[in-house]
Amino acid sequence: MGLCHGKPIEKSENPIVLSENEPAFNSQTGKSSSKFPFYSPSPLPSLFKNSPANSSVSSTPLRIFKRPFPPPSPAKHIRALLARRHGSVKPNEASIPEGSEIELGLDKNFGFSKQFLTHYEMEEEVGRGHFGYTCSAKAKKGSLKGQDVAVKVIPKSKMTTAIAIEDARREVKMLRALTGHRNLVQFYDAYEDDSNVYIVMELCTGGELLDRILSRGGKYSEVDAKEVMVQILSVVSYCHLQGVVHRDLKPENFLFTSKDEHSPLKAIDFGLSDYVKPDERLNDIVGSAYYVAPEVLHRSYGPEADMWSIGVIAYILLCGSRPFWARSESGIFRAVLKAEPSFDEAPWPSLSSEAVDFVKRLLNKDYRKRLTASQALSHPWLANYHDVKIPLDMIIYKLVKAYICSSSLRKAALGAVAKNSTEAMKDSRVLDYAHMVMVSRANFLSSLEFKDEINGILYISQMSTLQYRKLDFEEFCAAAISVHQMEGMESWEQHARIAYELFEKDGNRPIMIEELASELGLSPSVPVHVVLQDWIRQADGKLSFLGFVRLLHGVSSRSFQKA
Repeated sequence: MGLCHGKPIEKSENPIVLSENEPAFNSQTGKSSSKFPFYSPSPLPSLFKNSPANSSVSSTPLRIFKRPFPPPSPAKHIRALLARRHGSVKPNEASIPEGSEIELGLDKNFGFSKQFLTHYEMEEEVGRGHFGYTCSAKAKKGSLKGQDVAVKVIPKSKMTTAIAIEDARREVKMLRALTGHRNLVQFYDAYEDDSNVYIVMELCTGGELLDRILSRGGKYSEVDAKEVMVQILSVVSYCHLQGVVHRDLKPENFLFTSKDEHSPLKAIDFGLSDYVKPDERLNDIVGSAYYVAPEVLHRSYGPEADMWSIGVIAYILLCGSRPFWARSESGIFRAVLKAEPSFDEAPWPSLSSEAVDFVKRLLNKDYRKRLTASQALSHPWLANYHDVKIPLDMIIYKLVKAYICSSSLRKAALGAVAKNSTEAMKDSRVLDYAHMVMVSRANFLSSLEFKDEINGILYISQMSTLQYRKLDFEEFCAAAISVHQMEGMESWEQHARIAYELFEKDGNRPIMIEELASELGLSPSVPVHVVLQDWIRQADGKLSFLGFVRLLHGVSSRSFQKA
C-alpha cells in the first residue's frame, strides 16, 4: 500500500496548548527563544496579537528518522498549561477538563435564546471532543420542524476561566458569520440554559474524512484526492478571505454529509479559530501536534499555518502516512521543526510530478514561500479539475499595499520580474485576476476601486493608506508578485537573472550608497557603507545582482536591525 514504513492510522486525543508566557522552542540551539528564526527581509510587516486557544492531538503511523533529535520541546508542560486555561485536568480522565476552581466574577450569560428544549428533542450522542460533546436532535417547531440536526453541547461547568467563555462566544460568532459556504457546516442557531450552551448545526451522517481514508486502505488515488483537496481549499480560502484562521485543520474536522461516495465535505469545529488582520501575526501555540506548522511553534503565524496543515492532509491522502512522526509530542514538534518529509519511498515515485510539487509547496517550512489557498486551487495539479472557482487572494491586498509604499527603484525591479514571470504569475492567478478587474476599467484600477473588489473582507479600513492612487495593468501585475513564493520555485534563479538583464536595460542606473539608503528609508543608525557595499557595483556604481534581489524583498531599517 505504500505506507512509507507506517502502521495503520489510528485515533487518540492528547491536548496541546502553550500559554503566552511559555517560551517557544529554538530548533537550532535546543533552547527557548522568543525570536522567530526564519527571518529574512520582507515587504510585509510582522505584528503580534494575543489570541487565546488550545487544542487536541491525534496519533500517526510510525516514521523512521535517520538522525537524533535535540532536547525536549514545548510539549513538556502542556497538561499544566491546559489546566491553567480551562481548569484542572485530572490524569486518565475524559479529555474535557474538570473545573474545580472557585469561579469568581465569571459572566456565563451569552445572551442566547433559552428555549432550546422547546424547539428540539435531544437524541443519541454522535461525538465527543475536548470542549464538549455533540448529539443528534429532532426539531419540534419552527422552520426546521421534523428535521434532524446536530447539537454541540458545551457545559458551562467546564468554563472555569474567562478565556474558555470567550472561546465559546467566539465560536458561535464565527459560525454565524461564515455559514453559507457549501463546504462549511451549516449553522442554524445558538441557545443556552443554566447548565449548557447549545450550538445547533447541520447533521452530517457520512463520517469523518479520517474514517473514509481508513476505509480505503489508508490512502486515496490522485483523482479522488483532488476531489477532497478542492473542497478543503475552497472553504479555507473563503475563511481566510473573511479574516478567519481555523488553526486546527485535520481529517477529523471534516465530515461528509452522507455515506454517498461523492458526498460533499464539510469543515467543522471552529473552537480554536481566531480572527487575524492582514498584517497581524498570532503568537499562541495551538492546534493538533501532527498538523501544527513550524511558525506556530515559534509564536509568529497567520493563515499560512492552515496551509501547512492542508499540506499534511494532502500527504496523508496520497501516501497513507503522516509526514512527521515521533513517539511523544516533544518528538513530533522537533520533527516538524527539523525533519523533511520523505518523497522517495513508495508510492511517491509513481505519483505525478504535479502532485508531488503541490504537497512540497504546502509543506515549505518558510511560510512566506508556501502557497495560499487560492494559489493552491490554481496549482497545475488542480487547475484542470472541474468546477474549480478561484476566490480573491488576500495576499494580493498585502502585496499591492507594499508596492504602493515602495521606492521607485523597487517598483522598477518588480516590473522587470513581472515582464519575465508569466508562468509564476499564473500560479498565483495574478494575470487572471488583473484581467478580470481591469477590463471594465479602461486598464486602470484606482485604490478605491480595489477596495470595492474586496469589499467583503474584514478590516478593509486598512486600505485607507492607498487612496487616490491608480495602477495600470502592468503595475498591478508587478505589485501582485510574491518574491518569497517565487524563490520557492526551482526556476527562480533563472527568472531572477533574466529579470536583472531587463532591469539593466530599463531601470538600473548609477546610484550612491547614501541615495540608495534614502530610497530604502534606512535610518541614520544603520551603517549603510557596511551593509550596502555589495549592493552596488564598483565598476559603474549601478545596482548589482545581489542588490537587485535584495531590493525585491523591500528591506527596511527594521530588517537590518533584526538581521
